[in-house]
Amino acid sequence: MKVILKQDVAKVGKKGELIEVSDGYGRNFLVGRGLADEATPGKIREYQENQKTQKAKDDKRQKAALELKKTLGGKVVTVKASAGEGGKLFGSVTSAQVAEALAAQFGSSVDKKDIKLDDSVKQTGSYAFRIKLYPGVEAEMTLKVETE
Repeated sequence: MKVILKQDVAKVGKKGELIEVSDGYGRNFLVGRGLADEATPGKIREYQENQKTQKAKDDKRQKAALELKKTLGGKVVTVKASAGEGGKLFGSVTSAQVAEALAAQFGSSVDKKDIKLDDSVKQTGSYAFRIKLYPGVEAEMTLKVETE
């Protein structure tokens, strides 16, 4: 029996997937509890249309991420922080501060969760970091920390 899942089901599949399950499991558990709909020809057609639309959206997002990678890749982001003797910072530079600096210097908004700093930044200097723009698309950049 083929069903289209209405929500994520552990060890079975994710919401929106068209899957093949045994008749009893599909009819009694999945459809009976409202976790899935039986895959009729009309619903299969609708599912295929949704897949095409989703693929087009994903392609558009990936293309935008590749353009942003070309724009940001290899650039230097400068963050100013207060520091003491020897360039040691009072605190550390966070990914939120890096995201703000990216928005201010390049005009591109990047979520702070997508910024991957290798180490905690507690000294002035230059540090390499990555930005996850899309699954499989990452931009390498350099963070330059200066004193105020």
